[in-house]
Amino acid sequence: MAAAGQFYELYRRSSVGVALTDTLDDLITDHHIDPQLAMKILANFDRAIAEVLQDKVKARLTFKGSLDTYRFCDEVWTFQLKNVTFKMDNGGQVVAADRVKIVSCTAKPTGSAT
Repeated sequence: MAAAGQFYELYRRSSVGVALTDTLDDLITDHHIDPQLAMKILANFDRAIAEVLQDKVKARLTFKGSLDTYRFCDEVWTFQLKNVTFKMDNGGQVVAADRVKIVSCTAKPTGSAT
């Protein structure tokens, strides 16, 4: 995990992160909160989502697909897959997708304390 105050902002692009950002933008526009408070809330969201995903999520899945493109830049892997199927390890249903993008980062952001 990252040092205090240094968490990836990847999850801000998730549906929950986008909803939070949109709500904060509305609150700033209506002068209910200051932009500095919104930035503190987003930083807290980054920390909380990273901790919850690391500590609480135990589910596993397998997936198969065709690798379309891949890239490794600044310690971030990006994979784009086509014709992907996902299956939960507990025998759950199979879910299919035409295209999937996977972004994978190192456990600590570049420049963080080791």
